[in-house]
Amino acid sequence: MLLDPVLGLFSNDLAIDLGTANTLVYVKGRGIVLNEPSVVAVRRRDQGRSKILAIGKEAKTMLGRTPGDIVATRPMADGVIADFDITETMLRYFIRRVHNRRSLVRPRIIISVPSGVTQVEKRAVRESAESAGAREVFLIEEPMAAAIGAELPITEPTCNTIVDIGAGTTEVAVISLGGTVYSRSTRVAGDKMDEAILQHTKRKYNLLVGVQTAELVKITIGNAYPTDEPECMEVKGRDLVTGIPKMLTIDSEEVREEISGQLDTITQTVKIALEQTPPELSADVVDKGLFLTGGGALLKNLDVLLREETHLPVTITDDPLTTVVLGAAKVLDNLSLLKEITIG
Repeated sequence: MLLDPVLGLFSNDLAIDLGTANTLVYVKGRGIVLNEPSVVAVRRRDQGRSKILAIGKEAKTMLGRTPGDIVATRPMADGVIADFDITETMLRYFIRRVHNRRSLVRPRIIISVPSGVTQVEKRAVRESAESAGAREVFLIEEPMAAAIGAELPITEPTCNTIVDIGAGTTEVAVISLGGTVYSRSTRVAGDKMDEAILQHTKRKYNLLVGVQTAELVKITIGNAYPTDEPECMEVKGRDLVTGIPKMLTIDSEEVREEISGQLDTITQTVKIALEQTPPELSADVVDKGLFLTGGGALLKNLDVLLREETHLPVTITDDPLTTVVLGAAKVLDNLSLLKEITIG
């Protein structure tokens, strides 16, 4: 495909990590220029029309706080597009923001997607980006991007095992010689943990809390393996019996108990992937172990839990939240690798 030389002058290639919770954008030559929540606030009008009120951080502050005609929504669910039109609007807004609203710019874009993504979901991502102004769109699997971002030797005949835990999906991939030998994806990750905490306070204390509060509890005192000293946190919500706002204290032990189901699913996903790994590559795993990335990797002691369960070394990448987008960005600079590892 010949590129228009005029467009080429204006173009700044982008790498996008289009996540369930956050969208990160990397501009070639400038680094990560945008890291915003994947949230859009919409005002519903008469005759089914709607108006976008806010996108990103501003929209996230509205979650659970809007009047009836305003809906703050996450257009991505389980790592894939749930609302095509709103995702397209969000992408267009982010692309224009990083290019200072120049509508002439039509960049090449590489977008990371979950490894278990269907053809329909791939098409939705590609069409959203094209409608948002992309000249060319390439898709790369998140575990592959994470491996590149973590500077693992993916093109060598050695095993690189990535465990990428985001908000919507947990993915385990065994990568060797520039390809995925085996991958497994489960739609159990950070969001499901938040939901479990929310349901726990509702069931045990008759206290209704918001999703953002549940997420804050997970980040602040949540852990995957017992710590020396249990931590406590005050939680505010609405009493379901009296209807009056109230506050209570919960500790890290009960939070861990509540998210244990999700942690078990993640552990089992890792074990199944290890069982399916060819014996020659398994020998490499014993030496190199697992590489943890994604926002879920920041859950306290998750690496300790996986080490206990698998008896393998576990390494958390330097910055788990940006590993995927940095990996996708590196692929933009390497055209031969781009052709080799992008997916159809």
